Amino acid sequence: MDPQSLQKSKTFPSQLPLACNPDSSIVVGDKSLTINDVANVARNKAQVRLTENSTVLQGVQASCDYINNAVESSQPIYGVTTGFGGLAHIAISPEQASELQTNLVWLMKSGAGQRLSPKDVRAALLRANSHMYGASGIRLELIQRIVIFLNAGVTPHVREFGSIGASGDLVPLSYVTGALIGLDKSFTVDINDQEIDAPTALALLGLPPLQLQPKEGLAMMNGTSVMTGIAANCVYDVRTLLALTMGVHALIIQGLNGSNQSFHPFIHQKKPHPGQLWVAESIIELLAGSQLIRDELDGTHEYHGKELIQDRYSLRCLPQYLGPIIDGIEQIGKQIETEINSVTDNPLIDVYNQVSYHGGNFMGQYVGVSMDQLRYYIGILAKHIDTQIALLVTPEFSNGLAPSLVGNQSCKVNMGLKGLQISGNSIMSLLTFYGNSIADRFPTHAEQFNQNINSQGFNSATLARRSVEIFQQYMAIALMFGVQAVDLRTYEVAGHYDARTCLSPAMTELYSTVYKVVGKVPSSERPYIWNDNEQSLDEYIARISVDIATDGAIVQAVNQITAKLK
Repeated sequence: MDPQSLQKSKTFPSQLPLACNPDSSIVVGDKSLTINDVANVARNKAQVRLTENSTVLQGVQASCDYINNAVESSQPIYGVTTGFGGLAHIAISPEQASELQTNLVWLMKSGAGQRLSPKDVRAALLRANSHMYGASGIRLELIQRIVIFLNAGVTPHVREFGSIGASGDLVPLSYVTGALIGLDKSFTVDINDQEIDAPTALALLGLPPLQLQPKEGLAMMNGTSVMTGIAANCVYDVRTLLALTMGVHALIIQGLNGSNQSFHPFIHQKKPHPGQLWVAESIIELLAGSQLIRDELDGTHEYHGKELIQDRYSLRCLPQYLGPIIDGIEQIGKQIETEINSVTDNPLIDVYNQVSYHGGNFMGQYVGVSMDQLRYYIGILAKHIDTQIALLVTPEFSNGLAPSLVGNQSCKVNMGLKGLQISGNSIMSLLTFYGNSIADRFPTHAEQFNQNINSQGFNSATLARRSVEIFQQYMAIALMFGVQAVDLRTYEVAGHYDARTCLSPAMTELYSTVYKVVGKVPSSERPYIWNDNEQSLDEYIARISVDIATDGAIVQAVNQITAKLK
């Protein structure tokens, strides 16, 4: 049956990775930013500019004027004319209002651990978007300075530990704030992979040090932008990895001589969850034209009395298993984009009504819960593939493939991909462990019980970053199994090992790219792995995983595939 004749279901274009365009510029203050916008700035150093909309700019100035007037008239506003948190009963005089803000930067410069990656800090600098709503009481000059840092490739150094995600990312953002204003040489930045102190960086940029005005330290530091920046990068990466997962499944199904019947629209229209429909439709398209599968979309069954009449669950139930993950990641993406486009400091200023409100938009619960879920989804994605790898290496279940996918079976010392499976299995169990939640535990009752509930959003996001990095390693291993399997299946079908002649057209580019990344070319004489001692599998893993992590050739091949799925 021609897949094009099958009834189409609605797809999820926001789930598919979109290649970032470094030549485009991101305008802050005109419209909502997307995860792809953040990724473009964070990874490709796309240029950023502030809106020229006079209404928006006037709103920023109006909120700043409101704060200055409040200080002059000694109006009680938290963190402006009072102390912070459990010391909010202490009155601050107009003469001390600016000093209070600078002191906040110093007292919160208490981070620990390694430094966050530049791309995560750059994503966090899009906090400028939050300030353009005119509810934070911050000068336009300070917002413009964030944009200057981004466009000049100046990235503050931020520690990986220090935020409980309750009053936002106070500790991480203290490093950003201190660097932006050139507070002291102990605040350092990265410029072109070189470390220099912040005052020197300002001098290189032709900028003077800044003295924080009332509310500005609190406005800069009291928010969720670091955890949100990390989360946005993680969602972007997981969208890519999810698309790559679909490619791996399509390779493995072909390697196992699986059936396409389990993905027929008739089945999934009877259980029409959006994600399930999308997976089923996509797998049909990814398998279309393959000579390695059992083509049973017309309702026939290639049953010969020996093999099972239907595939095992990890193949047959693929849409039902992946569907809720697709739907869940879609929802996570929406939540993170809402957070990107939110004002998350406190208090917030309503310039129209000339009033300020004390609230808690800095609470990072949406980030904490969504990143907990993201790590959970990564774990069960790996568990699913790990089950299929087990089928590939076991002759009783592989429909005739060599044990452990041995290439040259005439050499008795060859043991195939046994070590590779063990390595992958060890990573899988780690990823499922990382899938445990953190947002629901470890209350701190910090800061005199003022922060007596917390989100753990920052910690959840940094754990998600680590989970993504580990999953990239796992996907390298999964691709190696998929390529070896289709080579061996091609030999069973066509008498040679060049799977390009038998693979579905949609998967040929991904297959060829994996070969290219490790410096090999498909051959009719030998599969991907022939003799055990002819290559270092760890080097292959490293090359492939780096390519995935850096949006290299494999990701570009996946982009081509997913573009067709839209």
